[in-house]
Amino acid sequence: MTPPPDLSGLTDGAKDALILAQAELIARQGEQIAILSGRVAVLEARLNAPPKTPDNSSTPPSKGQKENRAERRAKGKRKGRPGVSRALAENPDAVVEALAGSCPHCAHALTAADQTGVFAYDHIDIPPIRPVVTRIHLHRGQCPCCARKFTAPAPEGMAPGSPFGPNIDALIIHLHITQMIGFERLSKLMAEMFGLVISEGAIANILRRAGPPLAAAAEAIAAEVRASAVVASDETSARVRGRTWWQWVMSSTAAVYHVIADTRAASVVTDFLDGAVPEVWVADRYGAQNGHAQERQVCLAHLLRDAQYAIDEGDETFAPGFHKLLRKACAIAARRDTLEDSTLAAYLSTLESRLDRLLAAPPTSPAGRKLAKAVKACRPDLFVFMRRRDVPCTNNVSERHLRPSVIFRKVTGGFRSQWGAGVYADAASVIATGKLRGQTALGALRTALAPPSFSTA
Repeated sequence: MTPPPDLSGLTDGAKDALILAQAELIARQGEQIAILSGRVAVLEARLNAPPKTPDNSSTPPSKGQKENRAERRAKGKRKGRPGVSRALAENPDAVVEALAGSCPHCAHALTAADQTGVFAYDHIDIPPIRPVVTRIHLHRGQCPCCARKFTAPAPEGMAPGSPFGPNIDALIIHLHITQMIGFERLSKLMAEMFGLVISEGAIANILRRAGPPLAAAAEAIAAEVRASAVVASDETSARVRGRTWWQWVMSSTAAVYHVIADTRAASVVTDFLDGAVPEVWVADRYGAQNGHAQERQVCLAHLLRDAQYAIDEGDETFAPGFHKLLRKACAIAARRDTLEDSTLAAYLSTLESRLDRLLAAPPTSPAGRKLAKAVKACRPDLFVFMRRRDVPCTNNVSERHLRPSVIFRKVTGGFRSQWGAGVYADAASVIATGKLRGQTALGALRTALAPPSFSTA
């Protein structure tokens, strides 16, 4: 222990000055201790808070802790299924009648009349795939009448310029966008699988040339979504030229429109709507998704996860009851098509009354209080789906539309150019809308790129 300083040689004035300096030091130290104590309390509260998981927050499922296969089996989550065999093709390309020449047991010679039964199965294979190369000779000459030179017109769909036809263009775009194959691997795949030598630069040129027709098709899709009574929307991050951008999706029951912008602000939606005002906007509680329609239906799935987090944190009054209320509302939505309007109205009245009672009880945790405050703010937006059958109770459809883009971002790392991001968004719009209309991704791209809207010149 350090001995106290010797003050015997100091004057009374020096002693007073030293005492004042020490008092000021003690005061500053007290203030610093109070600040650090507050920081310690905040950090301890964070340590005691429940972890964020896919079940109680917007944490993606990929970051959740997955059970071991043995644990899943022990819980009986996976049920056995009856065995099935592959159905025979309705229209086989060829039929081979295989007849036995002799009995395998006694070597007796057999005829076709001895073989009345048939065991049928399909043998499926793919023939060698190679590109079809068509050489075009455009004949030239000099007109014997006017003496002017001329060149024969190119066959339809085979104009000079790029040697690759629209089917190759659609396949390249399909493999890059829906299968997330990068340019280098795509170049190798085309050479090894199809015998087509194509460089990475040629692939980039195909995507660039596809921009205008895909943009035209996407704009028609946007107009259809814009004119819809109910629009669902969501957004996720995207990487463009090393920076964080945002991919938005706006969809109706018949069309899906994607756009990638450098902002997450409400201006993206405002620019998309271009003055249109839908009747209902379905989205989460993010502020930029609010105020774009006459009414808003908030996603109950997001609120369910928030309620679960408040329960995990220890709320014993509001969150448990609100979680049960939301599950009841979602169950009603699942069988809404089988219910009469009067029954839905009665259910809505019951839900509103139960919510009144829940909001009257003060929550017992910070997360519970935060949730109750948020519910009060968006209460008119909770049960719009109970009054309108064309409104979903969650925003899951928008999240499903964005999921392929999230995987694309993780696999490829994003876009090196702004035009590349635009082509991707337009192609995603064409593919998703085509799927709603029963088209495959490749079929939807072929339709959008078909002449006269698309030229390989």
